[in-house]
Amino acid sequence: MTAPVMCVVGARPNFMKMAPLLRALAAHAPPLPSLLLHTGQHYDQDMSHQLFDDLGLPRPDVNLEVGSGSHAVQTAEVMRRFEPALDAHRPSCVVVVGDVNSTLACTLVAVKKGVPVAHVEAGLRSGDRTMPEEINRVLTDQVASRLYTTERSAADNLLREGVPASRICFAGNVMIDSLQASRALARSAADTLRGHGADAALLAQGSGYGVVTLHRPSNVDDPATLAALLDVLAEVAAQLPLVFALHPRTRGNIERYGLLGRLDPQRVALLPPQGYLEMVGLMAGAALVLTDSGGLQEETTALGVPCLTLRENTERPITVEQGTNTLVGRDRAAILHQVAETLAGRGKRGRVPELWDGHAAGRIAADLAQWLAAGAP
Repeated sequence: MTAPVMCVVGARPNFMKMAPLLRALAAHAPPLPSLLLHTGQHYDQDMSHQLFDDLGLPRPDVNLEVGSGSHAVQTAEVMRRFEPALDAHRPSCVVVVGDVNSTLACTLVAVKKGVPVAHVEAGLRSGDRTMPEEINRVLTDQVASRLYTTERSAADNLLREGVPASRICFAGNVMIDSLQASRALARSAADTLRGHGADAALLAQGSGYGVVTLHRPSNVDDPATLAALLDVLAEVAAQLPLVFALHPRTRGNIERYGLLGRLDPQRVALLPPQGYLEMVGLMAGAALVLTDSGGLQEETTALGVPCLTLRENTERPITVEQGTNTLVGRDRAAILHQVAETLAGRGKRGRVPELWDGHAAGRIAADLAQWLAAGAP
């Protein structure tokens, strides 16, 4: 029997990247057998199940059920639990996606045991080594054998870091594969609000609505920083009603620091974390998205929706250079200016980048098959 390709997911962003790839591996002629391993880094079981259903992902063949912990504890526990699974299934290669702790942890175990690793979404750099994700990206790319990039600047980053060009393949963005496949299934914003007991009339106030997500520790862990951001959002909401999908970390800190009263419930709908189809529907219908999420920067660019990124840097520069993204950090004046520009009809629309065409997973599967047949790495 042909050894399977072991596909690793660990947290929410990984699911959207792996779903189209699993389908592409199965559709390849001949099919490439695959095995899905979930580290359990994303430990909200209800949310995980909903995301799997939304994306048409099969249930994992292996679930390591690692759960939460510090970066060190979580990374170490993934490594400890992943090694026996790798030994038991003896895959032809391990495919990792994105930049979460599971990505680096499984990569380290695999390469030390002589199993080749392919990294999907390689070469993205923010230049900010204080971000744990940046460390995961850099280290994974140094030891992985096959590197699939989403934008051409990623190859430049890898070459500067000494990665041979022969290891790099520009394939496009698998996140957009999932987005395109899900557009017709997306839930309307009004239905999402009603489903959570929020006032759907919020969306009928003339100027549309904005979507907000915040989860980066640099934005939500410090009480003064979080309070200042909520105050700016309150100013935005006075002009444009907002739908705020609250990450558990963010909600917990808002409650812990006594900041909930800074947002007017008549202008800001506070929702729990949303499923993928709900978020696609919310973003697609929005006048504007305010976020610190890397994935939402890409999805808004593909949807043509102006995005304000509440960070000083981005590992996805193409969303700024060609797409709809504007970096505003936590600068109140910059945020309010860009909101005003959007409401005046001058919001950034951009264009869809090269190879963000819904077929990236097929290109990866074809290259992966050829790479394995040639005796990877």
